[in-house]
Amino acid sequence: MVLRYMNIFSFFLFWIFCAATAYSQQVSLSGFVFSNKTGEGLSYANIIAQNTNYGTAANVEGQFELKLNAGGYKIIFSYIGFKSDTLDIELTENTFVKIGLDPVSLELGQITVLPGINPALRIIEKAVATKEKRKELINDYTFGAYSKGLVRTTRDISTRNSSVSLSIGEKDTAQLKITGVLENISKGYFKKPDNYKEEITARKQTSNFPAAINTLTGGRVIQNFYDDDVRFFNRQITSPVSKDGLSFYFYNLEDSLAYNGSIVYRIYFEPDNKFDPGFYGRLFITSDDFNLIKLDVKLNDAANPGGILTEVNIFQQFVPFENIYMPIDYRLFVEGNVLGLAKFGFELNSIMYDYSINQGIPVSFFDMSILKVLPDADIKDQAYWISSQSIPSTLEENDAYQRIDSLESLPRSVWDNFSFLSPQFNLNENLSISGPLGLYHLNKAEGSTIDFDIYASEYFGRRFNSDLNLSYGFADEKFKWDFYSEYFLGEYRTYKINFSVYDRLDVLFGESDQYNRLTTTLTSLFGKYDFKDYFYSTGFKIGIDGEVFPAIKIGAGYLNRTDKDALTKSDFSFFNRKENYDDNQRVIPFRLSAVTADFTLDPRKYIEDGYFRRRTSQGKSYFLLSGGMIVGLNNALQGAKLNTYNLNLIAEILSFSSTRLNIRLKGIYATGAVPLQLMYALPGNIKSIGQDFTFRTLSFNEIFGDRVFTAGMQYNFNEELFRLSGLRFFQKLRLSLTAHFNAAWLSTSEDSRLLNEVLLNSNPVEFKKPFFEIGFGIGQALTPLKFEFSWKLNHFGKNNFVFGINSVLL
Repeated sequence: MVLRYMNIFSFFLFWIFCAATAYSQQVSLSGFVFSNKTGEGLSYANIIAQNTNYGTAANVEGQFELKLNAGGYKIIFSYIGFKSDTLDIELTENTFVKIGLDPVSLELGQITVLPGINPALRIIEKAVATKEKRKELINDYTFGAYSKGLVRTTRDISTRNSSVSLSIGEKDTAQLKITGVLENISKGYFKKPDNYKEEITARKQTSNFPAAINTLTGGRVIQNFYDDDVRFFNRQITSPVSKDGLSFYFYNLEDSLAYNGSIVYRIYFEPDNKFDPGFYGRLFITSDDFNLIKLDVKLNDAANPGGILTEVNIFQQFVPFENIYMPIDYRLFVEGNVLGLAKFGFELNSIMYDYSINQGIPVSFFDMSILKVLPDADIKDQAYWISSQSIPSTLEENDAYQRIDSLESLPRSVWDNFSFLSPQFNLNENLSISGPLGLYHLNKAEGSTIDFDIYASEYFGRRFNSDLNLSYGFADEKFKWDFYSEYFLGEYRTYKINFSVYDRLDVLFGESDQYNRLTTTLTSLFGKYDFKDYFYSTGFKIGIDGEVFPAIKIGAGYLNRTDKDALTKSDFSFFNRKENYDDNQRVIPFRLSAVTADFTLDPRKYIEDGYFRRRTSQGKSYFLLSGGMIVGLNNALQGAKLNTYNLNLIAEILSFSSTRLNIRLKGIYATGAVPLQLMYALPGNIKSIGQDFTFRTLSFNEIFGDRVFTAGMQYNFNEELFRLSGLRFFQKLRLSLTAHFNAAWLSTSEDSRLLNEVLLNSNPVEFKKPFFEIGFGIGQALTPLKFEFSWKLNHFGKNNFVFGINSVLL
């Protein structure tokens, strides 16, 4: 027995020794790279350990840190325009060095200039050819990355769980300051043609940011200027190092500079037409093999989405790993101002290192997860961060960490979260109640109604959510309530159990109602106009759903509900007091007991943020297919069981530049006699006010049935057609253009017609021959509304032409 314990003890000591040895073998080489002429730090200077896959780049102040195993190295320090320096060093412990580099000036003339030929074009042509050869050399690679994101605002930022809030008020003229820092360490994987995956192994952030939003890595965000087209803000932009770029950009050879004992060409470029979205700035290309080794570019005004951003600057460098030039860093600097009310900035600094190229990554390694936060990423200790590659923090960043953490540690009152313009009032991180805008609503059935809601979110490890909605209407003198709860299961909460029980007022044809309760309240208060109809419903529902496959989610449930009439009870309004509200549409008193089933097919890839899977289109075209059915268990009205089936398709197809086509298809089919409140109404306009994918020439709830097919298409031209028109007046206004087309086929079964005829003054309108409408809208990128012009193409009658206002705020 003693021998056994000694063996265990010996093994334990051996394990500790090995672990200690492993940590002791890795040391830090840090330092400061500066100009011998000025003494100033050389921002983003390159530091490479020769004959290894390790390297880094300095920060903006010229400070660097390189983590290496103990041993002897030749460290090369380089900066374009300066003479490189090599340090022979034996690393046995953490070491700090200061390296001064001497500027080197060269005379331009290292390339032959022929009459009528732009020498810069010749260089770019050769760089494009080199780029194509580089593509052929790379089959797969892995790399390590460290990324640091800096959020800059003029006001302090507060957070709650996975959301971030920033107060916006009067004109914002203050200076930007760092109000948030996010850091993460990741490993990236790539394989031809477009397989990509990244894993975050560690992350930390200032205490005012939740970990869930710290998923921005340099490897995932990086714009690859070795590609022919670069996507930026969902816009396809021509790369300056591409065949198309040769005819799109103007190039000018500015200078020849020294770099690592050779010559580098500095080339300035900008779009030939300043109204074409693109980049402008400088490229640095080697003279011997025409590799792109550095770029410092900005986004021009034409590529600026809505004119919100005042500057977008990209800085990137490439160094040879295994004789192939790969990114060693990526810097993104963004500043903007929203209508003069909120200045903001964002800075991303990433370094890439430890490349392993063409090692044969199997295709099976890649799955639908493009980014995965490893389970222990949020609990890595200080020792791990000290031993990992990083970018040294500047004085401003260190001060920001201390300032933010000290502010977050101050005692806070619940009233710090209060706002008169908020529908919710946060009591703490997980519990909230109705805010001022959520305490009252008005409609014709309930009249003035007092509301009180309680919301519990992300309890029990961010798995449990629940809410309770209470209300009392002074006109109908009824107390209503609605309770809902859900619990998530699985590592990434991909399964859910939900339960609801209620005694409430429902909106008739609520599935097609796209307008919020505040809109109804305002039209009732100021116009004595309530465009909705209502009915009372009491019941409960229980369900379960989950991802049985990465792209497929299925669900099942049971519901039991009883519906009753609601009447127009209110006469209250600020204006038009002599007018009366329209009579509320009556419904069929009805009890339904049914089982439900549904599915969703979503082939988009996802981010596993450590808690949930978040789907992302990655700026590409995508589609979603979903469907469901309700199978009645009780003998419904007129002795036939009620069954309903639905199928939905949502798609977004990217087109030229920033334009895209959005498609919505819906099909509904029912058997048995369907009561009015279970039918589907075509989403229509409120007089001349509407939203995307509503039928602009039809009124709200005007057309309904139990067998429906609708097709909605909206082409978002954004600013592109005005830009292509060459009319500078429109280009400066940053106007956007959309075109829409809607079609519908709709009918009502004979059983449903007979069941509901006592409620309706006339037979419901049917579109047995498809109904068509078409139109366009003009808006401005910074305003949440647009003016629309729509025409019926058939089934003429009223509203053959409609001029309307479209707003997402309704």
